[in-house]
Amino acid sequence: MPPADSSEDAIEVHLDRLLEERGMTLVELADRVGITNVNLSILKNNRAKAIRFSTLAKICEVLGCQPGDLLSFTPRR
Repeated sequence: MPPADSSEDAIEVHLDRLLEERGMTLVELADRVGITNVNLSILKNNRAKAIRFSTLAKICEVLGCQPGDLLSFTPRR
C-alpha cells in the first residue's frame, strides 16, 4: 500500500499561468484575496499541503476562473 501522502505531488497548481494571462502580479492577487504573499507563494510553488475552500473561492473570484482552471490532478503510477 502506498504512503498516505503519495498523491500530494499529483496535484498541480497553475497560478503562474493564470496570473500571466490576466496581467496580474502575485502581490496584487495576495492583496485582493486577503492572504500573505508568502502563503500565496507556497501555493503557487506547489508546496501547499492544504487550501481553505474560502481562499480557493476568493482566488477564483478575483481571477475569474473555476477551481479546475487553478488545479489539476495527474494520477501517479
